[in-house]
Amino acid sequence: MTATKLRAEKLARWRDDGVGCATFWVGGADGVSQSVKDNADEKLALGRQTWPHRLVRVMISEQIYRAVTILSGNPYHRD
Repeated sequence: MTATKLRAEKLARWRDDGVGCATFWVGGADGVSQSVKDNADEKLALGRQTWPHRLVRVMISEQIYRAVTILSGNPYHRD
């Protein structure tokens, strides 16, 4: 199963569990503070690279869009 489909399944679980809000924290070059990590219900990494903040916002938005597209029944082009 692709990582995108796994993210779609996670989004579906949040939906089915009644999660009303999700917040995505984008850390700096050294990540986020330990207190942010300790208080997070879930953690997501985009890899070990350091990305510009504006690009990360686009990358996260694109992943959410793909997941919602899959959940709405549209085919995923990597199948």
